[in-house]
Parts: sequence; structure tokens; C-alpha cells
Amino acid sequence: MLIPPKHSGIPGFAILAYVSGIIFLLAGSCLVVDKKTRSIALMLGCILLLIFCFYHVPYQFIATSNYMQLGAWDNAEKELALSSGAFIVAGIASTKDKNIRSNFSKNFIRLGIILFSITIISFGIDHFLYAADVAEYVPSWIPNRLFWAYFAGAALLGSGIAIFLKIKLRLAATLLGTMIFIWFIILHIPYAIAKPLAGKGGEVTSAFLALAYSGIAFAIAGAADRKPA
Repeated sequence: MLIPPKHSGIPGFAILAYVSGIIFLLAGSCLVVDKKTRSIALMLGCILLLIFCFYHVPYQFIATSNYMQLGAWDNAEKELALSSGAFIVAGIASTKDKNIRSNFSKNFIRLGIILFSITIISFGIDHFLYAADVAEYVPSWIPNRLFWAYFAGAALLGSGIAIFLKIKLRLAATLLGTMIFIWFIILHIPYAIAKPLAGKGGEVTSAFLALAYSGIAFAIAGAADRKPA
């Protein structure tokens, strides 16, 4: 996911995978224990954004012919979403430091919100473009699976637009985070348990990505400006 798939044959690719894994583990551990949170989150966000801008984007336009298909940008969008979450965390952490100017934290939170809303809007559009494929992921015990594929697409699209335009920002982000977390519980966890090794662990990765998107949405809700009581 971190880099375009056709480059998986380059020398040292396995080493790159291990190094990136170590970076994620160290970054996540620092965020959990709240050590150098702002610096770590800012560095992680910048690295992911740079990879998106200078690796994924040129790759799509130069090395492929399907750049007009939104589904072809799936991995790039995932990376952009993770980058947005890192910037939001960096902005929130900055508000705790009195030596950091408030504009600094607001700018990074706003950047993260914009990037995240763009990815959520694109995910919503994907649900309409590939509704039949999305419906296959809806648990079989839920009736009218195609309806829920469209419903999820509408919810993603609406919440993404609301977050981007700051329309009921806290409410939209909270509802989005709750919806994705429900998907994580009833959809992603069962698939990850049933097929942990399918697609080289793709279902497990998808579960953690859903959890990350949910967390980012809740972080946006928590960072939303609150009016004085």
C-alpha cells in the first residue's frame, strides 16, 4: 500500500517493508505513551504525504493508463487518509504546548481535515461506482446488501462534504467515526478472523485501516472548536 504495486520487484523491497514496519511500530508506540507526540506525528504525516505526492501521483499518470478510474487510486487515498490523521494528531498535541503558536496547531488540524474529507468523499463515490463489489462485503445475515452499499456511500459522501465545509463538524465527524467503527466490529473483524492470510493479510490490514479512519474521525470531532458554555 505504501508504494505502487508494480515496484514490488525492486531490489531491497523486503528491507524497505521491514523498515517501514519498524517506523510505524515506533511511531505508534510514541503516540500511545505520549512521547514526542507532535514531532513524531508531524514527521509521519509529512513522510506519507510526500510519498503520495511524489510517488503515487507520478506513478498513476506516467506508469499506468487507468488514472481516470477512481478505484485505481485506492491505495494512494488510504495513504493520504493516514497522513491526514497524523497531521490532526500533531495539531492536537501542539495545543498542549504553550510555546507553540495557536495558528500552528490550527493550520495542521485544518490541513488534516481537508485531506481526510477528500479521501472520505472519494471513498463514498467508490461505493456508488463499485456498489456490487461493495455489497459482497456486507455480512450475509444483513438483508438488502446492495441497499446498504449505497447507504454507506451516501453516508461517506455526505459526512465528507460536511467535514470539508465545517457543517455541523463535530456531529458529522462523530457520526462518521461511529459508523466506521460499527463496520470494524461487524464486518472487518469477522473477515479478518475468517481469512487472516488471504491476500497476504489484506483483510487484517483493512480492519486496522477502518479502525484508523474511525479514530481520525473521532479526533476531528474532539478538535472541533467548541463555543463557550
